Amino acid sequence: MTEKDSKLHTDEGNDAPGTGDVVSEEETWKQAEELARELKRGLEKVPGRNASKSSDETYEVTRECAEESPSESVEVLPEKSSKRISDEVLEKAGNEPEKKKPQPGNGKATSGAATKKKKKRTAASYAISFFIKIAVTALVVFLLLTFVVGLYVNHSNSSYPMLKDGDLCLTYRLATLVKGDEIAYEKEGTIRFGRIVGTAGDVVDINDGSITVNGYGVFEDAVYPTTAEGAKITFPYKVPEEAVFVLNDYRSDPTDSRAYGAIPLSETKGKVILVLRRRGI
Repeated sequence: MTEKDSKLHTDEGNDAPGTGDVVSEEETWKQAEELARELKRGLEKVPGRNASKSSDETYEVTRECAEESPSESVEVLPEKSSKRISDEVLEKAGNEPEKKKPQPGNGKATSGAATKKKKKRTAASYAISFFIKIAVTALVVFLLLTFVVGLYVNHSNSSYPMLKDGDLCLTYRLATLVKGDEIAYEKEGTIRFGRIVGTAGDVVDINDGSITVNGYGVFEDAVYPTTAEGAKITFPYKVPEEAVFVLNDYRSDPTDSRAYGAIPLSETKGKVILVLRRRGI
């Protein structure tokens, strides 16, 4: 240990040793910091030296230097204070205790594990989800076809020329039925199509190839004459409540209200709103 390292006070202006003033705290800090730097450089050259022990060693060296000083006026700092000073000096010098560095890839692995905590779906779960979607879709289609729309194929020419054999017809069940509407209805287990010529309370009469409703002639686009031949009802005919009187556009075919009477609204399947030509289906 050199004389420069052992002196903790300055007494260049005094002749007699030991007559100097007590070293100020600021100078003690400076000296301790200088000693810490030298100690750090020395410890770095020693292979296998643990840097975390440098704080304790710095304290011991600083205390030894203070005890070896010839000046009795040097104030030795308390143990805890010296140790705190050496620790803070080392921290300022950049010699902080080594922190355990995370191994490469640990962060990614941790984050990846967090994202992979979700349970993997099995083939059975996919199958169940698929069948649930199919069931829901089928239920929606069923409800639509039962209460909102109807899809039917015309298998006759009773409504020719508007509808032809094989046409695919879409009906709207919620429509309010009025005269002149082409509708689908069910009779004897068969879906049939016809045009409304009378509603509840109307009096329909067919005579001499013409049709009247409530005593007035009906203007329509029918190209075939309307006759009462083959009718199973007598004319004039009054349409009951909750029913409609329906005639085929092909008037030579009497399988309509002339044979069945008025068609109850409960047997109607809605107004035809779309026709897709599919001959021969």
